[in-house]
Amino acid sequence: MNIQEQIKEYINSQPESKRSDMQELHLMIQDISPGCRLWFLDGKNDDNKTVSNPNIGYGFQTMEYAGGKTREFYQIGISANTTGISVYILTIKDKAYLSETYGEKIGKASVTGYCIKFKKLKDIDIDILEAAIRDGFEAKN
Repeated sequence: MNIQEQIKEYINSQPESKRSDMQELHLMIQDISPGCRLWFLDGKNDDNKTVSNPNIGYGFQTMEYAGGKTREFYQIGISANTTGISVYILTIKDKAYLSETYGEKIGKASVTGYCIKFKKLKDIDIDILEAAIRDGFEAKN
């Protein structure tokens, strides 16, 4: 199964309200960055043990770790969680930037260092979310 099929299956496995929101987000992110690299992580580690929620990734970056190790990873991610949807913006290094820039304006969402979590798209200002995602694609590593 290719990445596009895995993403479609994951989105279709969600309850209807979450499914339509995730589909809308998926299309919006691809509109923001057409042709970006797509990722699908099923949430399992090398031992096939579930360690996180499955997530869809967009874009490409090389992450650097202490000791000089690097890892290829996505820039923006989305994932369903028990209460709604999380959008991960992994390229913004300043832990206060997202909450200071978008936290007051986005609506009913929890905004932390690199994550915007909300129950439904209708609860937030989609234009503000789009601006945050654009920031993530434009951020320099």
